[in-house]
Amino acid sequence: MLSKLKSFLDDNVTIYNNNQFIINDPVSIPHKFSRKEDIEISGFLTALISWGNRPAILKSAQALMNMMGNQPYDFITSIEDNDLKPFTEFYYRTFNASDLLFLVEALKHIYVEKGGLEAVANHYYGQTGDIKGLITGLREELLNAPHLPRSEKHLANPAKGSAAKRINMFLRWMVRNDNKGVDFGLWRRIPASALMIPLDLHTGRVARQLGLLQRKQDDWKAVEELTAVLRKFDQEDPVKYDYALFGMGISGLSISIK
Repeated sequence: MLSKLKSFLDDNVTIYNNNQFIINDPVSIPHKFSRKEDIEISGFLTALISWGNRPAILKSAQALMNMMGNQPYDFITSIEDNDLKPFTEFYYRTFNASDLLFLVEALKHIYVEKGGLEAVANHYYGQTGDIKGLITGLREELLNAPHLPRSEKHLANPAKGSAAKRINMFLRWMVRNDNKGVDFGLWRRIPASALMIPLDLHTGRVARQLGLLQRKQDDWKAVEELTAVLRKFDQEDPVKYDYALFGMGISGLSISIK
């Protein structure tokens, strides 16, 4: 049964893990850039607002890039107070201008003082040896910037049980390098084998239908449970199955293993 399930999942990875996946997905925003730092910053900000309706996500993420003159790295690192005026009108669902202004300042600190998102991620991964520690450390680093308490909810905290779907998705974009054209594979010091599944409503529902996940809540324990199962199918690249689970989840097709 396991071999049949693996074949089924592998087939669906092939269906979804290709350039066609990019078109309607948030990953299409960082794919508009070629400079490493632009990809990282656009990807990070896009990932943080990636919940809800995908067309709305793309519209808001592109609006953010436009506000930065479509040069996010140059904008972030040289920003002055006058540059922030357009940001005061921004909102996406519960993510508002105060959250955005905080993140702009936090990213400026990360890139000017800490060597960038990759350097910070490498530091905390090296220090803790796992993705949970990386996410927690990166979160604490970002929260060093002045912020309102309300902004903290937009930075997932797996130490308190959050599934951290959006940051795990961002890490998938940055780390995986399978030459399929979707993920970027820019960060080389964090192995794909360490990545954790970006668990959301779609992946969780399909995983439970297939018997891959028993836990009912979509929390960090569920992330650990599902990723551990997926490692049995591919120890070196377990989160490639995010394509299969998410793709089947949004397709609306009935799921059956023949």
